[in-house]
Amino acid sequence: MPFLIVSDIHANLEAHQAVLADAHGKYDRIVCLGDLVGYGADPNAIVDWARENAAVIIRGNHDRVSAGPDGLESFNPAAQSSTIWTRNALLPESREYLQRLPRGPLPYEGVDLVHGSPVDEDEYVVTSSDAAPLLAHLEAPLTFFGHTHRQGGFRLARRSVTFLATARRVEVEPKYFYLVNPGSVGQPRDGDPRAAYALYSPEERAVEFRRVAYDVGRAAAKIRAAGLPDFLAARLHEGL
Repeated sequence: MPFLIVSDIHANLEAHQAVLADAHGKYDRIVCLGDLVGYGADPNAIVDWARENAAVIIRGNHDRVSAGPDGLESFNPAAQSSTIWTRNALLPESREYLQRLPRGPLPYEGVDLVHGSPVDEDEYVVTSSDAAPLLAHLEAPLTFFGHTHRQGGFRLARRSVTFLATARRVEVEPKYFYLVNPGSVGQPRDGDPRAAYALYSPEERAVEFRRVAYDVGRAAAKIRAAGLPDFLAARLHEGL
């Protein structure tokens, strides 16, 4: 059975529930690439779910900063506001769980898991020029990453980097290395507001990119009701 690969849920319960419903019966374990919290209005519900259901999970930058003493200097104003709100909203058991999350890279069942990149959990891998220097740091043929909120990824060889189209199933060929991003469940930024995730079949060595619509209006209303920046609610409708 495939793995369900999720990332960047960002406390968006409505998007997360839609992903679980869409993927129901299609996987036998859940792999999470971090950023359970931040931006959204349901951090404790998402942490509770992860504690009970994720087979393996690594921390994201929002998990680290929301649960610990790290400064907010690298965050934009909306992210800073949401982090402060999240710190106040987290229950003690939720905070403790986030503090214990391991940092990537983390090997798991023949693949590697990272949040940003194999060399820096805060690094954004968006373009081919971002991905190319990472070839020397890839230890597994397939590395899953998140952080950019953009579904897709890259196929890497010594002299070439190819962007992976999300409209098709990706076959993991032995002669290449792959960096694969399932996209963001809770705050997509690739122009498609639908929640994003992926299914990975180790037996078939194949990744399937998937999207599912969810109740964006309800998620946005909860963000506004919590007093979080309006920008974080508005962007959900645009997928940007």
